[in-house]
Amino acid sequence: MIILTNSIKSCLEEFPVISAVRERFFEKALKSPSKVIFLLGCDISTVGEKIKIAKQCGKFILVHIDLSDGIGKDKSGIKFLANLGVDGIISTKSNLIRAAKDLSLVTVQRFFAYDSHGIEGIEDVLSMTKPDFVEIMPGVIDKITQKFSACQIPLICGGLIETKQEVTNALSTGAFAVSTGKEELWYI
Repeated sequence: MIILTNSIKSCLEEFPVISAVRERFFEKALKSPSKVIFLLGCDISTVGEKIKIAKQCGKFILVHIDLSDGIGKDKSGIKFLANLGVDGIISTKSNLIRAAKDLSLVTVQRFFAYDSHGIEGIEDVLSMTKPDFVEIMPGVIDKITQKFSACQIPLICGGLIETKQEVTNALSTGAFAVSTGKEELWYI
């Protein structure tokens, strides 16, 4: 597993963009320069063929098991994917990350960062599961702010706002207001 993890790291150092696709965009991911594919949502009847094709194209492929249809969200489901030749799994569930590590698969634990309390929880989980990679979402809050500020309802941005620059940034990208638990920011 360490060799495979290091191989993926090396590929990501060379080209740091991962093709994260649902099945219908899989062919486009194969043609892209990206060396790593995150298959988000697949079907038990087609996943084996997708893994085989990705390998033939020289791509690493990791399956988001939480979003996969017909594949058990348990150790047997992970073993099924391992037997098909998958390089790794993506999951929000700690028990699946541990099970995949036991089977020497590369692991990506996905988290949704909502607020500072949630971030503390992420740190706790990471210390227990020790995935190979961690994915924090959303990755582009400015884009979300811009999109929803245009919908005629005053937008309040909250969660993880900890600096004056973050307040300014949220307001400059379209937020009507900002909510924060950081007392020092209540006075700016």
